[in-house]
Amino acid sequence: MLRKRLDKMLGKDGDKITHIPLDRIISNPLQARHQFGETELVNLARSIMVYGLIQPIIVRPHNTKYQIVSGERRFRAYYLLGKSHIPAIIREMDEAAAAVVALTENLQHQELDYIEEAEAYNVLINGFGITKERLARERGHSLAAITDKLRLLKLPEYIRNMINPALISEKHAQALLKLNISQMQEEVIKQIYEKELTVKETEELVERLRRHNIPAEMKAGSSSQNISMIIRDNRIFMNTIKETVKRARQTGADILMMENDDDNQYEIIIRINKQEQKTQALA
Repeated sequence: MLRKRLDKMLGKDGDKITHIPLDRIISNPLQARHQFGETELVNLARSIMVYGLIQPIIVRPHNTKYQIVSGERRFRAYYLLGKSHIPAIIREMDEAAAAVVALTENLQHQELDYIEEAEAYNVLINGFGITKERLARERGHSLAAITDKLRLLKLPEYIRNMINPALISEKHAQALLKLNISQMQEEVIKQIYEKELTVKETEELVERLRRHNIPAEMKAGSSSQNISMIIRDNRIFMNTIKETVKRARQTGADILMMENDDDNQYEIIIRINKQEQKTQALA
């Protein structure tokens, strides 16, 4: 299993421990974990002060220095303590092996949030040829769970950066995938933060946006048959129109859009060149 292969690459009891200067150690650029909370590192540093470093870090030779394979948090905590050297085990391994170990160790220790986990899966699959089936088997997940996790990467990067996994659950994030306009996804995230929406409330909001393509809510009239749509955010509505025009232009459509803004109204005029369409049809 994966755990045994990792143990073989990382070494076993009896490996020589070397005290390496911190200034000769560099981070792994494929480190999957992006966020290291200050409180988390301070607590780890305090633990190291009291009990010492129970497990040395693993490094590999890299040019004239050493690159971290496993133990990024321990390295940062040691740096925080002002230490000059850190206990380490030096292992010979190529870049691919080091990347797989670094990513898999984080997954094994469940140190990644769901966005980072999806990014780690993506690197393992596209960078090192590990199949989704193998990941599912070795992670103890279903293939559908791995696939759903990877789908999160379809969200634009700036949208993913807006998501705080400590406040927005993975199911909240999955709901955003039903919207194909990033401005709408951004608006939903803001609503989740401001109104503390549950997953069900988020899914209902997304469904309204998806169905009507504008941010709206249903308002009951004098009877159940009389239902009106209330546009809650004109800015999102305007962005939706602009995004639609932009996408149409990308397909080759000859579209002109003009905007007029005064104190009482906001006007958009869209003109489509029919002659261009005829020329394309004849061609």
